[in-house]
Amino acid sequence: MKAIVCEEPNRFEMKETDMPKAAAGEALVRIRRIGICGTDLHAYRGNQPYFEYPRILGHELAGEIVEIGSNANGLKAGDMVTIMPYIECGQCIACRSGKTNCCTKMSVLGVHQDGGMREYMTVPADHLLSTEGLTFDQTAIVECYSIGAHAVRRAAIEQGEFALVIGAGPIGLGVMKFAKLAGAKVIALDINDERLEFCKQWAPADFTVNAKKDPVQEIEAITGGDFPTVVLDATGNAKSMESALRYVAHGGRLVYVGLVKSDIAFSDPEFHKREMSIVSSRNATRVDFEHVIRSIRDGHIDTRSFITHRVGFDDMIGEYESWLKPETGVIKAVVEL
Repeated sequence: MKAIVCEEPNRFEMKETDMPKAAAGEALVRIRRIGICGTDLHAYRGNQPYFEYPRILGHELAGEIVEIGSNANGLKAGDMVTIMPYIECGQCIACRSGKTNCCTKMSVLGVHQDGGMREYMTVPADHLLSTEGLTFDQTAIVECYSIGAHAVRRAAIEQGEFALVIGAGPIGLGVMKFAKLAGAKVIALDINDERLEFCKQWAPADFTVNAKKDPVQEIEAITGGDFPTVVLDATGNAKSMESALRYVAHGGRLVYVGLVKSDIAFSDPEFHKREMSIVSSRNATRVDFEHVIRSIRDGHIDTRSFITHRVGFDDMIGEYESWLKPETGVIKAVVEL
């Protein structure tokens, strides 16, 4: 069986490995698509928190069940599935309260343990969700969208309120889409005009603002002087995360969706005078995955234009570096098996 291993920063190797065997409670899954995430790109460059080498990357996955025993969800061999890559302990305070996405002993496939850049893998059966009616491509990006869906749920968005989404990468786009589905008036903020145009067409964002110009004044004007009641930062950039407070309305909420490998600091007077709430959003839950699958199945999301680059498994290593370059125009790259 072939697997692509990130041996150290900036170096992949294709290796032959043993075929995995499913233990009790696990399923053997044939991997059919791998979505490339910002986490994968950061890990490749050596900038991903909670990460050790060597590691098989890949956590945005579409698979086909090869073997599975009796299970609560009625899954069987031949079913197309997406994989919830967050392996929780099931016993800590977060798990006991149903917040398995922030388990104190969280182990994420492709980050803390080997992921899906291989032909076959074993997965706990209760971390598989059927994607009947979806394509392999659509199935591969369910996890990516689930991050955005969870962040919007954390934001508790109400119909008609202004939601500013900072960062027009794949996660930010997912946040915009689910904020729109929740009834928000979405403002997209990024430094790339082409990305902003895509936001306007795809999400579709109601307003777009280029952060290189005068975003504070423009956002103030868009919101009639009030500023957005919810701001979601999906950049994973410390400078952006620190400056995000200045866009939040008094009494509003700031949700940090992106993760950065550094400390962030902000002005306490600016924070306090707003009596604002700062919330983090980590991973996603089964509820979010199910919401995303329904949304795709019901035709609410244009998945076709979201995937801009694709490559075969055997050719991925040669193409990977190009996806790190902004001029390549990658929104979502998918690896086919």
